[in-house]
Amino acid sequence: MSEERATRRAGLGMMLLFWVLFLGGGAWWFHGYLEAQRNPNAHLASVTGAQGPVVLERNRSGHFVATGRINGQPVEFLLDTGATYVAVSAELAERLGLERAGSAWFNTANGRVKGALTTLDEVSLGGYEARDVRGSISPGLTGEAALLGMSFLGRFDIEIRGEQMMLRPAGGA
Repeated sequence: MSEERATRRAGLGMMLLFWVLFLGGGAWWFHGYLEAQRNPNAHLASVTGAQGPVVLERNRSGHFVATGRINGQPVEFLLDTGATYVAVSAELAERLGLERAGSAWFNTANGRVKGALTTLDEVSLGGYEARDVRGSISPGLTGEAALLGMSFLGRFDIEIRGEQMMLRPAGGA
């Protein structure tokens, strides 16, 4: 009888291990799936030296979200053609070591706010780089995401068709 009990116990242990691994693997896959829906352009952070246009896909919410870099550090961008500058939160500015270069008033969707100006040494997205990009440290922003505004995007030709946005060097084919 004790040998039969040991076999049963081992079988139950194996079944429990299977379900734990199955559920853990499913949760891991589902998290990756949701992340890809939120930021379908995360792969752009690792692209260097763009050979052609950078093509971005809209996320499920209809926004263009992509991972790029500010001063060599990965940053998630919300592309915003209505924003004048690359706008970062105070927390992100501190992490990136950005220096304030004067204050300014900004008109935002939440009204008029006072923030700080800064200069970003380098901003990159999908292999395209721009140096000395004007930025703002905006009190209305929180977290690690940044608005990628026209101080960067204006250096490129932008074409939006349906679910895609294409960036090309300005005046390029």
